[in-house]
Amino acid sequence: MDSKSSTQQTGQSSLGPMIIIASLFFIFGFATWLNSLLIPYLRIACELTEVQSYFVTFAFYIAYLVMAPVSTWVLNKYGFKKGMAISLGVMAIGALLFIPAAYTRTYLIFLIGLFTMGGGLAILQTASNPYITIIGPVETAARRISIMGICNKVAGAIAPVLLGLFLNLGEADKIAKQVESMPADQYSAALDQVALQVVNPYIGIVVVLVLLAIWISRANLPEVKGDEEETADHHIISEDKKSIWDFPHVILGFIALFMYVGVEVLAGDTIIAYGVSQGVSLDKATVFTGYTMGAMVLGYIIGIVAIPKYFTQETAMKACAILGILFTLGIVFTDGMLSLTFVALLGLANSLVWPAIWPLALKGVGRFTNAASGLLVMGIAGGAVIPLIYGQIAHMVGSHAAYWIALPCYLFILYYGIAGHKVGKKS
Repeated sequence: MDSKSSTQQTGQSSLGPMIIIASLFFIFGFATWLNSLLIPYLRIACELTEVQSYFVTFAFYIAYLVMAPVSTWVLNKYGFKKGMAISLGVMAIGALLFIPAAYTRTYLIFLIGLFTMGGGLAILQTASNPYITIIGPVETAARRISIMGICNKVAGAIAPVLLGLFLNLGEADKIAKQVESMPADQYSAALDQVALQVVNPYIGIVVVLVLLAIWISRANLPEVKGDEEETADHHIISEDKKSIWDFPHVILGFIALFMYVGVEVLAGDTIIAYGVSQGVSLDKATVFTGYTMGAMVLGYIIGIVAIPKYFTQETAMKACAILGILFTLGIVFTDGMLSLTFVALLGLANSLVWPAIWPLALKGVGRFTNAASGLLVMGIAGGAVIPLIYGQIAHMVGSHAAYWIALPCYLFILYYGIAGHKVGKKS
């Protein structure tokens, strides 16, 4: 099957596949943004320092870097559809590890579980992002990815609130403050009970992931072939290329995506802990991630309505980068709830960056699409590195000033939107 007939086939039945992919975006949004609550929760249950607690994001997102070559191999061997089903099975294994981790209150097992879930998501992201890009015209890819992003971020808003219903955060917070006044054995027993609260919700997550894997494996999801030339022009672009490293705009796209995911995770996963540092109780702070996700959804809606009718993907990316710079300055130069509001507004600044990077970076790579997608997914490791750097800076100078880490990230994203995505492309 040539790429034209493949596109025609997928165009004829794009609604069904989009619904299926939307459900997958919901699932990896739900699994990803649970971390925002797990950071302060495990800090209490496993008696961690602030820096140690951010290994939650490190273990989860570093899996994208480690598993990217495996993801490409899985897709090449089994195709998009089976690859997605396999990824859900891997995620279920990771969620299952939370049960022995909770019973033994062992942080390392929690981290292994998070790494395994991240590995499954690496395969899922490597399959689903190019799939939703290829399934329709590249000019409207940002709009389709924005629709997927709404599913992802609605799940992100729901996840910490829903998990918070199972976790008695008020009691956990109270226990943590009694470390000096309670006998050691009594304090340890109380923390054991806190840790066990994750068992039931993660059993539910395992069941849902297994059912989804079965559904995807039997669903009518057409295969698309990404490793082909999209048009004659794209053949001219890639005819003399020997590997993905011959595409500078893809490599710069990887760096931009690394920076972007870093600040996206920073905005979503640190806001609860930052709220606590600003004097908000932990049980009340669980809704803060929802504010960040809500701001992202607003940005996605703008993208769906306006791209490409009123402005291009490149323009959206540049505008978001500028907003990110302004909101970062707002965070560090204000205090209290106003500063927290600027952290939430980073969601708006982040909203249209991901939908723009993918089509800009994949445009013209032709037969190297799978390899380019694998490299871009490795950039998701920014979610492991940037928050960990933030945690280290926060340990030294405080969580407020640590948000300066976002500024160079947004500056590079702005560069990619202006010029980086054009580097190496023939006019």
